[in-house]
Amino acid sequence: MPEGPEVRREAQALARVLVDKPLVRVEYRVPRLARRARTLRDAHVVEVTSRGKALLIAWSNGLTHYSHNQLYGEWRVVGTRQLPRVLAERAPSVRVLIETTAHAAVLLSATQIELLNARELAKQPYLARLGPDVLDPSTTVSTVTSRLRHAAFARRSLAALLLDQGFLAGLGNYLRSDILHATGLRHETRPADLSDDAIARLARAILRLPRQSLRLAGTTNDPALVRKLAAEGVDRNDRRFRVYGRTGLGCWTCATPIRRVDVGGRGIYFCPRCQPARSVGERDVPSRRGPV
Repeated sequence: MPEGPEVRREAQALARVLVDKPLVRVEYRVPRLARRARTLRDAHVVEVTSRGKALLIAWSNGLTHYSHNQLYGEWRVVGTRQLPRVLAERAPSVRVLIETTAHAAVLLSATQIELLNARELAKQPYLARLGPDVLDPSTTVSTVTSRLRHAAFARRSLAALLLDQGFLAGLGNYLRSDILHATGLRHETRPADLSDDAIARLARAILRLPRQSLRLAGTTNDPALVRKLAAEGVDRNDRRFRVYGRTGLGCWTCATPIRRVDVGGRGIYFCPRCQPARSVGERDVPSRRGPV
């Protein structure tokens, strides 16, 4: 499933070709949206953005397009000359088509698609439960630290917490593994078990890696190392992550083979040396823990 940085890059690509551009075609091939979609004929796109893993298109008539890619949905931006081929090849999976004189944005295969007015948007279930977005500039280290120390989150494992969109929006599986590696923490660790210094280190990584991934098109590994590996001819897919998907390969930091453990049906990748079972920064906590 695409994570926050991937959806934000989709939003940025759509914004470049749609915002304030004259439209020649708008189609919602979703029967339940047909009536409301007809009101877009004389409208134009005023903004495209993302919140967590949802993509939002604001229309000039007050409606907002909401979609969530889930596992298979994707937006494609193509030139108008390429559009007929895309429509011919993917006709059954086309859900939304927004065309200008020069480009077209095509939503394929997504199942969660809505056109919402302002009142409905405010109550949209997925959006309503989101925590602060890790890609939003207003989300600071202080924001994340407060969330980690909050009673609702402090006693949950980092394995669960870093996938919970109600904790922070936009994180996902590859970011979870690489954030934990960057901070030397194991997935079973809880915020309540961490020192203030470890919490601060974790909060910084929670913001730094998604924002780096957005900036570097999905790369969470150390940028200097990535440049070195690229110069040596290492394939992008082999150099982009710190530990995610690298089972059995040497840790970039210490050369120890990376391991994988499945938690809740999702793989977590870690280095047993860089992330010892009792991670650096965990406090000595009695077996019966008091209040946070």
